[in-house]
Order: sequence, then C-alpha cells, then structure tokens
Amino acid sequence: MKAIEIRNKYLNFFKKHGHHVIPSAPLIPENDPSVLFTTAGMQPLVPYLLGEKHPEGTRLTDYQKCLRTNDIDEVGDNRHLTYFEMLGNWSLGDYFKEESVAMSFEFLTKELGIPVEKLSVTCFAGDKDAPRDEVTAECWKKAGIPEERIYFYGKDDNWWIAGEEGPCGPDTEMFYDTGKPACSPDCQPSCDCGKYVEIWNNVFMEYYKHKDGKYEKLKQHNVDTGLGLERMAMLLQGKQTPFDTELFAPVMEKLQELAKVDNIESRRIVAEHLRASMMVIADGGRPSNIDRGYVLRKLIRRMARHLNKMQIDLNELGNLIELDVSILKEMYPELEANKEAIKQVIIEEKDKFMKTLVHGEKEFEKAIQKAKAENKNKIDGQTIFKLYETYGFPPEITADLAREQGFEIDNSEFDKLFKEHQEKSRMGSEQKFKGGLAEQNEKTIAYHTATHLLHKALQIVLGEHATQKGSNITTERLRFDFSHPEKMTKEQLQQVEDIVNEQIKRDLPVTCEEMTLEEAKKAGAMGLFENKYGEKVKVYTIGDFSKEICGGPHVTHTGELGHFKIKKEESSSAGVRRIKAVLE
Repeated sequence: MKAIEIRNKYLNFFKKHGHHVIPSAPLIPENDPSVLFTTAGMQPLVPYLLGEKHPEGTRLTDYQKCLRTNDIDEVGDNRHLTYFEMLGNWSLGDYFKEESVAMSFEFLTKELGIPVEKLSVTCFAGDKDAPRDEVTAECWKKAGIPEERIYFYGKDDNWWIAGEEGPCGPDTEMFYDTGKPACSPDCQPSCDCGKYVEIWNNVFMEYYKHKDGKYEKLKQHNVDTGLGLERMAMLLQGKQTPFDTELFAPVMEKLQELAKVDNIESRRIVAEHLRASMMVIADGGRPSNIDRGYVLRKLIRRMARHLNKMQIDLNELGNLIELDVSILKEMYPELEANKEAIKQVIIEEKDKFMKTLVHGEKEFEKAIQKAKAENKNKIDGQTIFKLYETYGFPPEITADLAREQGFEIDNSEFDKLFKEHQEKSRMGSEQKFKGGLAEQNEKTIAYHTATHLLHKALQIVLGEHATQKGSNITTERLRFDFSHPEKMTKEQLQQVEDIVNEQIKRDLPVTCEEMTLEEAKKAGAMGLFENKYGEKVKVYTIGDFSKEICGGPHVTHTGELGHFKIKKEESSSAGVRRIKAVLE
C-alpha cells in the first residue's frame, strides 16, 4: 500500500467517524517563536488542547508536515529522517478512551489489513500520581487484543506532558511485530532489538499537573494521537527501510545509476536531505547563517558534499529535483507550484558551496607545501578541521587529495575537534551570544553566574564527565547542556539543586583574574572549546567552590542570586542532557 493511499484511508476513515479534516500547518510555524519548525502534529493545536474552542469543532484529523533536526547527523542509517509526515486525530472534550481505542483497532485491522496477531499494545502502569490504566487495557481486550499482548510501563514510556506544568495523561502505544526473532525470552515492545516497531500513540489528557507537582483531574478530557506515515508505509510494504519505499526509491536508484563511487549512506543522505530541503523551501524557507536558514543551508550543503563523495556531477541537481517533484507532487502539490523557486534556491546554494570548495583547495595546497617544507608526511587534524570550518571543505575530500599526494591524515585529532564543532553547530539554530547571554542586565548576569554553580554541582553529583556542551540564557531562565549518557534521577536533581543553593546561601565572593591559558589550566580552571580562546583568558573564581575560564560578566557575591530551582531535565542529543532552571 502506497503512502498516499495510507494517508487517504486515514483521513477518510476519521472523516466517516465525524472528524473534520483540517489542513497541514506549514513547516515554518506562523505564530510560535519558541521552535524553528513544526515538529509534531499536535504542535499547531496546543491552544485547543488547552481549552480554546476550535472553529471546526471537537473532532479533528489531519496530516502534518514535520521537521526535526536533532538527529540530522544520524541521517544515512536505515531509519533516521529529518522530514516526516504525521497522521493525527483529536478529540477536544468529545470521545475518550473506549472510542479512541475502538477506532484505532478498526483502522489498523480493517482499513490497513494488519493481522491482529501482529499487534501488541502498551498502557500506563500507574504510580502515586495516577492509577494503572486498566480502563484502556480493557478497551483493547474488548477490541480484540489478547491479554498476553497488553503490556504496562511507567511514565518514561506511557505518559505525556508538554513541559513541567499543564494538561497531561497516560498514553497507549501500538506496536507492529516485524516477525524478526526475539532477542530473548523476555523480548517485548520496550525492547529496541527491532522485533517490535511503534506505529501509533494515543494520548489521553485527563490530568493537570501543577507547579508543585500535584495532579488533578481535568474537566475537559482530550485525545491526541500520532501515526508516522513513512514508518507505516515501510512496514505495510514489507520493506527494510523508508528508503526502499516509493517515497525515496526512484531517487535512490537514480543516484546509484549516476554514482561513480556508490555509497548507500551517501545516497540516503542525498535522497532525504533533498526531500527535506524542497519541503522547507516550498513553505518559504531560505538559506542563511542563523535559525531556520542555517538548518536549510546545512541540509543543502550536506547533500552537495555527499553528491561529491559519490562523484556525481552537481549539475545533476536540477534533474534530481525534477524527479523528486514528480514522485511527490500528488502528496504535496506545493512542490510542483514552487518547483522553479526550489531549483533556484538549491542550485544557488550549491554554487556558493562550490566556491568554498575552490577556496578550500587553494588552502589545502598551502597546507601540503607547508608539510613538505617541514618534512612531514601527515596532515594534522587542526588543518583538516580549519579547512572544514572556515572554508566548508569536506574532510573526505581533504583525505582524498592527501592520499593522491602520498600524505596521511590525522583522523583522531580531527574527530575530536569535529565533535566539539557538532555541538556548537547544533546550537547554531538557537540564540548564540558572547558569554551565552541574550542580553546583559542584572537578571541575565545572575543566571550566567548560576551556570557556573550548576556546572560544578553536576560534576560533583554525576562525575567529571558532566562537562558543559552549551548554554542559553534569557531574563526568565537558564538552559544548560552537559555530557551525560542517561536521564538524571529525581534524587540526583535534588542533590544538584541543594548544592547550588548551599553556595548561594554561603554568599561566596566572585573574583576575576586574567592569565594565560596554560596558567589557567595549572590553576585547575575548567575550560571548554579551548580553540576559541586567545593567549590570555579570564578566570572567574567563586569562593572555594568553582574556578572556570569565562568571558563574564558575573555578580560580585552568590548571595545576590536568590533561590535556584531546576524546572526540567531532558535529552538534548545523543549523550547530552539539558537542564532548564530559574532563579526565584
């Protein structure tokens, strides 16, 4: 079953059940400055989930264009996408669990023809805040799912809330059994071995969480669901990856035909980034060095790099765009309507990128001559990274050119610098200011000082690996990213909070000294992204507690900060966690 058939079946099914079909919101949010792109089907509907009346009534359904860039560097494997389509249906104070479950089961088994034995479901296990969701489990049994394929999990898996306060509730997730052998006798939907694939999530918003952590029942109960179209198409077509479906296969095949050096990872990156770029441009996006434009630029240039890697003439881009539009125009008529603009934007950005390649080649030649003069047969990682960061020169091209001239390259040093660059680039779509400050006033200066206390407290509680990966400060809160492989426990968060507040209570003096980087290291100062520092650095010392290289400014005593409160701890990217905190 093709993707567009699945979409049409979905919309028509819910229309038949009294839902009004609403149009997809644009990828670029019209009235939401808090995000760069629309990332989920529920995002444009938040006001209505919070109680505002929707002009189309209490039952809604749509397909929503979505773009998520957290995993952009993972694209190229067998499953990650930046652009995807989410199918959804909503009840705004209308039906609830029983009708939602019955409709989901009917759609999956009758409309899509999925055998019941292929389906398993999960429900909320219950805790001190809310009971075990036996109601939903009974609904599944009544629909036709046997008890042995109904599983119960805690809040991490089967609970939804947008933020720390607001409407929330248990969810139920549906899983498709791919038929792969179980990894163990205990294999079940929570396992990530690939046997079970999540296909649909129904959220039952029946609670309100207050700032003090208390939950109370909502007067209006909502249902919010999401089904990933690409994933469903892949499963129903019996394909191994989304790239094997009709959404990508013709472009994948054309790339293989054009490639002088075939590379499946590069083909996937080009096919995925081409579709994503076209969708963003069709919705009004244009390349730039900040925010949404930065993301689009990265998508296009990453695509061009991998075309280069496969030794495909970049002048083929126009033909690839034509092909992709012909594949997708039935699903997205806006691509046909904006085809010439799409071509112009992508080809102009490609041409700019080619100029950077020309500059990069010249700089590479200088590096080769310097190495020869010093009787070296290896290009150091700093040089490779400089070519990449300053001139946009792809490291794989540097490696190829080096090999042609009989030179080795220092990959280990480059990899270290590149990982640091990835973290900074990921933050590039967010506000970036000297010292991490969006604006300098008493409030932001206080928050900036608090990040030093937080940084040190995290290392005390979690270990020295918990180093800063980025920060963002406004007059209302601080956001702090740090290295850590797993979600922090409530106890750990409380410990961190207590340590910070203890240092505030001690009213420690904050002093500043200027010294060389080497002297700062000897003094035990913490420092990040050392390649950004000049010969002399500022070292801020907070009493006997913290010493850190930083641009400042800071308060004079910690007692000026007030009470420190962690509001949220969440994942930022692979191996990186994020804390949002306030000073009260």
